Amino acid sequence: MGYGMTVPFDGVPLSEHREWYEELAQLGYTDAWSSEADGTDGFTPLALAAAWAPGLRLGTAIIPTFTRGPALLAQTAAALAEAAPGRFALGVGTSSDVIVERWNDIPFEEPYRRTRDMVRFLRLALTGEKVDAAYDTFSVKGFRLGRAPAVVPPILVAGLRPGMLRLAGREGDGAIINWLGAEDVAKVVAEVGSGKEIVARIFVFPSEDTVTVRAVARRMIAAYLNVPVYAAFHEWLGRGPLLEGMWAAWKSGDRKAALAAIPDEVVDALVLHGSASEVRAKVQRYVDNGVTTPALAVVNFGIDLRQAVRDLAPVG
Repeated sequence: MGYGMTVPFDGVPLSEHREWYEELAQLGYTDAWSSEADGTDGFTPLALAAAWAPGLRLGTAIIPTFTRGPALLAQTAAALAEAAPGRFALGVGTSSDVIVERWNDIPFEEPYRRTRDMVRFLRLALTGEKVDAAYDTFSVKGFRLGRAPAVVPPILVAGLRPGMLRLAGREGDGAIINWLGAEDVAKVVAEVGSGKEIVARIFVFPSEDTVTVRAVARRMIAAYLNVPVYAAFHEWLGRGPLLEGMWAAWKSGDRKAALAAIPDEVVDALVLHGSASEVRAKVQRYVDNGVTTPALAVVNFGIDLRQAVRDLAPVG
């Protein structure tokens, strides 16, 4: 089992990350997982970690399959695999219509097929084979990596519902999951199948100030779970009745009412809080239910982030 941390760290310039990365390895963290939304890109923080913390495994959770062309994505993944041979896992996924269409002006069309096609292309391209193929969602004519990695990285697929989760199990080396509770894990893992890596990005807020935690967490939940792909995910998980009030208020434009409509039980399931030891115990529930690699994402609000990273380190 791995035990990872989401990077880069909020509020810490990338130029100052070296000692943070070095300490992660010293504290017993095995992995550093990046994300890509509206902050840094997903590869640069890991390239720094490859040089500064050679003991860490590195992973992207996730790189959108829409926002880079096939050849560029293969080149970028190959470069990081070369920088960290045997220590890099490429996580890809559809991302969302917000990131792909609204922010990058790329049509968010046929996301399942786009991701499936990209995984199939990368499987071949990263071995150094020449690719000349017409996929359903794009074509590649005569591309071959000039520097194929000595160790081909595993490819993990982010999934929110059965189709993508099954794709992760069938054609990927595992799945990346996000914004779910520990009790949801078994349902998700059953779709992926046995023998696959399951990476879970888990939001943690090591604070016993429950009022503040829930207020901040409600804003985070509203920002994500009103995005159509995440709303559909939680409908599938069976959380629809608990979230109907939030969705209705959000659609009407009443943001304050939407936040107030999110039940405490939803907040507490999706953002882990309490003392550091309580948070670690809650993370263990994800592992018990089938997660092989938890990747903690610390909510940096009103806490000492450096101390939180230390306090949340694996024990034993």
